[in-house]
This record gives sequence, structure tokens and C-alpha cells, in this order.
Amino acid sequence: MPTTALPTDPAIVARQRWMGVLARGADELKRQAATLRATDYRLIRAPEVGMTLVRGRMGGTGDAFNLGEMSVTRCVVRLADGCTGYSYVAGRDKQHAELAALADAHLQGERQAHWLAQLIEPMAQAQRTARAAEAARTASTQVEFFTLIRGED
Repeated sequence: MPTTALPTDPAIVARQRWMGVLARGADELKRQAATLRATDYRLIRAPEVGMTLVRGRMGGTGDAFNLGEMSVTRCVVRLADGCTGYSYVAGRDKQHAELAALADAHLQGERQAHWLAQLIEPMAQAQRTARAAEAARTASTQVEFFTLIRGED
């Protein structure tokens, strides 16, 4: 089975991280909409809804299989300074896709540090907090199984 090497270029790794944060951060992006849209931009590919095939692996590492399809929304924007932003988000939320593409474009520009500090890091922290709260909530329902060994002659 061929293996796919993970990228080691720090710029690629950083962009993958912020793209993941943006894809999961619809509510926060909508609160920041005015700030994100405060620059001239044009839609290269307007937000459009489509489908993608979701694949899984048996046991997480075994043979691949087709799990099913899911809705995704994609968008491409270009800022006046030439930075191009892309987004693919789960579901049918066109506003989320456009805002995520705008944020991606801003993050590739000269003010990357500003956008990382003001947008991505707070969003990432909020997502970590929400995951921890959900894990704590579901941990209370965890059942521990154990086996008793019967002594038989």
C-alpha cells in the first residue's frame, strides 16, 4: 500500500492549519464578516454547492471503502492586492465559504501576522475549548468493560 508523505514545508503546514480552523469556524467568521469584507475583492468562483465522495478505511488503517457522499461548498476570491483565497467547507453554507476564502486570501498577504493573531488564534482556541467541553461531557457516559476470569478445573 503506497504511503503519502505529509508536507514538511512550514508554509504549507501553517496554511493547512488555518484552512482547517476556517472550515470549522462558520459562526466566528460571520461575526468577523465586516472586517473581512472591508477590502476590495472579486469572486473568481462564486460560492457553489456540490457533492464529494467520502472515503473511509476499515479499522482506520485497513482497506479503503466508499462511505458515501456529503455536501460541500467551495469559493475562490481575489483581493485587490492579488492574493487569492480558496475554501471548501462542509455543508451548504455559501456565506461561510466566501468568508473562509476571504480569510485565506488575507492570511496570504502582508498582514498575515495580524490575521493570525486576531482571527485564527482566537478561533482555534475557541474550537479547542469546545472540543474539550464536549469530551468532558461525553466522558461521563463512558463505560469501562473488564473481564473476570473464571477458574475452571
